Amino acid sequence: MESRAAKKQSVFKRLREARLTRGKMDFSILLVISVLCAFGLVMIFSASYYYAQHYSGANNDSFYYLKRQLVYLLIGYPLMLLISLINYRMVERLRSVFMAISLILLVAVLLWGQDLNGGKRWLNIAGISIQPSELAKFGLMIFMCSYMARHKNEMNTFRFGMLPMLIAIGFIAGLVMLQPNMSMAVIIGFIGIVLLYLGGCNLKQLFALGILAIIAFFILAQAADYRMDRLTSFSNPESDPQGTGYQLLQSYYAIGSGGFFGKGLNNSYQKLLYMTYGESDFIFAILCEEFGFIGGFFVILMYGWIVFRGIVIAMRCRNRFGSLLAAGISIVFGFQVFVNIGVVTGLLPTTGQALPFISAGGTSLLVFLAAMGLLLSISRDTNPRG
Repeated sequence: MESRAAKKQSVFKRLREARLTRGKMDFSILLVISVLCAFGLVMIFSASYYYAQHYSGANNDSFYYLKRQLVYLLIGYPLMLLISLINYRMVERLRSVFMAISLILLVAVLLWGQDLNGGKRWLNIAGISIQPSELAKFGLMIFMCSYMARHKNEMNTFRFGMLPMLIAIGFIAGLVMLQPNMSMAVIIGFIGIVLLYLGGCNLKQLFALGILAIIAFFILAQAADYRMDRLTSFSNPESDPQGTGYQLLQSYYAIGSGGFFGKGLNNSYQKLLYMTYGESDFIFAILCEEFGFIGGFFVILMYGWIVFRGIVIAMRCRNRFGSLLAAGISIVFGFQVFVNIGVVTGLLPTTGQALPFISAGGTSLLVFLAAMGLLLSISRDTNPRG
C-alpha cells in the first residue's frame, strides 16, 4: 500500500508536470483588452462629463463616471491577470459554489434590490451596487460546461443530458425574468441553447427547444405593453419621436453626423443632454459621432479578434471543460457586443446591455475581465496546432 509520503510526493510531481506543460497565454488577447479598457476610459469621460455636471446623483462632478470606472478597472484588471495565472481546472471544482451564489444573489435582488425604472436589477452590498444577472450569466456557464464535460456520453439523451441543464437554465432565467429583465433572460436562454449544442445534445431535441423558446418569447413580449412597444418601435422610431422612438433617433443622429472620420474627440453634440445613457448603453453612438465610421470599425475589429482567438483556443484546448468554457466565454462576449451595437444601430429592439470594456458599468467590467482571465488561463493549456 502506497505510503502517505509517497502519495504527497506523487501529487507534487503531478503539479510540477502540470506547470511545465502549461504554455504561454495569448498575449494578443491581453493587448486588445488593454487597448479597449484604456479607450473605454477616454470615451466614458468624453460621453459623460457634461451630463455628470447636471446630474444630481453625480454631485455635479464632471469626473464622476470616469472615477467610478477607473476604480473598477483598478480592481478588475489585476484580477484578470491573477486568474490568468491560475489553472482554470480549479474553477470546475467550484461549479456548485458559483451556481449557488448566482441563485442567492438573484433571490436577494428580488427581496432587497433597488427599485429603478420599474424593476429590481441592482443590489447594494456594502455601498457597492452590483447587477446579479451579470454574475449569474457566467455562473450558469461554468456549471453547464462542467456538467457537460463530466457527462460527455450522456449528453445526447434527454433525461441525463438536456433535462438537468434545462432545469438550471430555467431557474436562472426565471429569476431574472421576475426582476423583470426580459432582455437578460433571453440572452441567458440563448447562451444555454448554444452551450447545449456545443455540449453534444440531440439536435432534434434542440430544434424543438428552439421552437418552444420562440413561442415563449412572443407570449412574454405580449404580456406587457412596454415590451411590445420596444419590439415594434425600433423598426419605425419616427412614428413616436418623443416617446419610444426618441432614444433610437438620437442614436441615428449621432452616428449619421459622425460621418466617415467623425467630429473629433469631445465634439459630440448628442451627449449634451440630448441622449440618455450615452455613457453606458449608447456609448457606441457617441463613439461613432466623435470617431466616425473608421473608429467604430476598428473597435468592432478588436472585438472580433477576441472572439476569433477565443474560438481558436476552444478548438485547441486539451481539456473538454476548458474547450467548452472558452467557447462559451467567446460566444457570450461576442453576443453581448452584437446586442449592444445592434440596439444602437436599430438592428435590434432597445434594451440595456453594456458594451464590454467601453460602457460605464462596474459589474459588467469586473465580470468580463474575470471571464477574460479564464480565457487567458485556458489559452495556456492549448496545443500549438489544431
